[in-house]
Amino acid sequence: MMRYELENEQLKDKSRCAHVRANLKMCLLESDCCKIQRKTPKECLNMKDGSVPQECQALSLLLYDCKRSIIDARRRFRGPKQ
Repeated sequence: MMRYELENEQLKDKSRCAHVRANLKMCLLESDCCKIQRKTPKECLNMKDGSVPQECQALSLLLYDCKRSIIDARRRFRGPKQ
């Protein structure tokens, strides 16, 4: 989760998926892949060796779904498929 230094601090990016993107970024930067192995967040997401926590992988999938829902007309008007 995003942690802010000030109480009223908010993201500058007001787009629909900004909060998910920010949470994914912080999750990846706090992972061992970025801290210990000194890889970029993009490289860590592409690795399949288990060095990225499940929480970050779930946030990645959530970001994908959020981006997809913006352009998918069916999901916008009818909701997700059942």
